[in-house]
Amino acid sequence: MKMHVGITDYDWFKTLKREKCDKVNFWKPGGKINFKALDEGDLFLFKLHSPNDYIVGGGFFLKFSILPSSLAWKAFSVANGADSLKVL
Repeated sequence: MKMHVGITDYDWFKTLKREKCDKVNFWKPGGKINFKALDEGDLFLFKLHSPNDYIVGGGFFLKFSILPSSLAWKAFSVANGADSLKVL
């Protein structure tokens, strides 16, 4: 099993924790490069930006897709770690 540590911000984490999401969309604004670091079922850990350099959660990777923000919002809603499409 492989693992990857994705760096994220506190607001993304806080939103997902508040909403008690069991599935999340880890996204990158304007991302256009395929993510090939993990295979389905590998471990994806979430680490906060500095100065909070610690892992706050994780899950099992399912798949990667490049999506427009509107489709990501339709598919995941608040599980994108944002309160609205505007924030994405």
